[in-house]
Amino acid sequence: MNLDLFIVNVAVPALSSSFDGTSLASLSWVLNAYAIIFAALLVVAGRLADRYGHRRGFLLGLALFTAASALCAVAPGAGWLIAARALQAAGAAALMPTSLALLLDNTPPERRPRAIRGWAAIGGVAAGLGPVAGGLLVEADWRWVFLVNVPVGLAGLVAGARLLPDPRPDREGPLPDLVGAALLTLGIGALALGLVKADAWGWSSPGVVGALAAVVVLGAAFWLRSARHAAPVVELPLLRIPAFTAATVAALLFTVAFAAMLLTSVLWCQQVWNYSAIQTGLAIAPGPLVVPVLAMTLGPVVQRFGAGRTAALGCLLFAGGLVWWVLALGRDPQYSTAFLPGMLITGIGVGFALPTLVGAAAAALPPHRFATGSAITTMARQTGSVLGVAVTVTLLGEPRTAHAVLTGFRHGWTAAAAAAGIAALAALALRRPAAATPQRSVGKPVAEPDNGTYGDGASGHAAGGSTTRRLRRF
Repeated sequence: MNLDLFIVNVAVPALSSSFDGTSLASLSWVLNAYAIIFAALLVVAGRLADRYGHRRGFLLGLALFTAASALCAVAPGAGWLIAARALQAAGAAALMPTSLALLLDNTPPERRPRAIRGWAAIGGVAAGLGPVAGGLLVEADWRWVFLVNVPVGLAGLVAGARLLPDPRPDREGPLPDLVGAALLTLGIGALALGLVKADAWGWSSPGVVGALAAVVVLGAAFWLRSARHAAPVVELPLLRIPAFTAATVAALLFTVAFAAMLLTSVLWCQQVWNYSAIQTGLAIAPGPLVVPVLAMTLGPVVQRFGAGRTAALGCLLFAGGLVWWVLALGRDPQYSTAFLPGMLITGIGVGFALPTLVGAAAAALPPHRFATGSAITTMARQTGSVLGVAVTVTLLGEPRTAHAVLTGFRHGWTAAAAAAGIAALAALALRRPAAATPQRSVGKPVAEPDNGTYGDGASGHAAGGSTTRRLRRF
């Protein structure tokens, strides 16, 4: 699943060629439908798994993800593919929290922080392999991007049914808020629709204005629902924890920039420089490969300078890499002197910013809300991904001249750099707690932050459970 973040992005130009007449705005929903459904169902799926069993939730999620992958592979058109991607996201939403829950169910408390970091490191492996693997699969046929999941999923189902433990579920407590999840899905979807169609319909068109008005109405309804429901998608009291809110907002803004960077780099390589899919994967890979190394060695830096400064530095470095592209990239392929430096700088920025923000958000939570609160951070990141893709599609538009193409990409990189810069300001709101002062706002010690990585790997996917963890101050 972590590979999908990179593989499907690399496949977007191939999808455009396969589905003649399908615009980039339409194809953006192949990415956004997945992110929207995943974000909305993450907490719901985790709580349902807590209630009915982690093993059952994992196997059902894996079965749905595998079946949906097969449907993606045989999709006859963009609409079918988007629908299948939505089903795939529902399966992923069940898989991610239950995979970590099963791991923690069978790990002694003193070893759980290390287990979380190992689980999160999978995202780093995906980050390194994803672009190249995506390029290889797309070179054969874009359908292999999804078909490759089928044998892996079937093997996982067979092994999981035989080997996974089946801890007794906790059937107490209210059911999760399905209506709230629906409101969140519709709200994010309406926002993406308004942004994606703004270039074609016009900002003052009834469609765009109506979509943005629907965002306000649905957002208000979701907020009221979350305030009143016994088991909401978002527990609003957690947003009153300043460090948690600052880290989550910064993560959302940073992911806007990251999603824009990833999509524009793929489109630039394949559509402007006419790289093949495998050449594009190799061109992008150096950035992601930097991230796991930094994520694994970042602890002393955070301890010395604080999470806020470390994350802000990462955001500014990421913005700097994008500004480099604005100034250096032209239509003539100059990979080593123009594209590669920007990719390496953005990779270093991700390595400093994303693991630190995810860890800081987790560290601000009381232990009994670690899983739920971290899921909110992951939801924010998925929402940021949707916004990043939507804004990028709007800024790129449908240019008809070479100059318009270059201008569109420069606007996209500038907007992404601005989002990263604002994320840096949000990150600076993170204050280092006094060494001898516990966080009184939550009344309990905080969980040890994990080192999330370039992909989806972070304990933020754990939407269910309240397993006890070894604790220390951040």
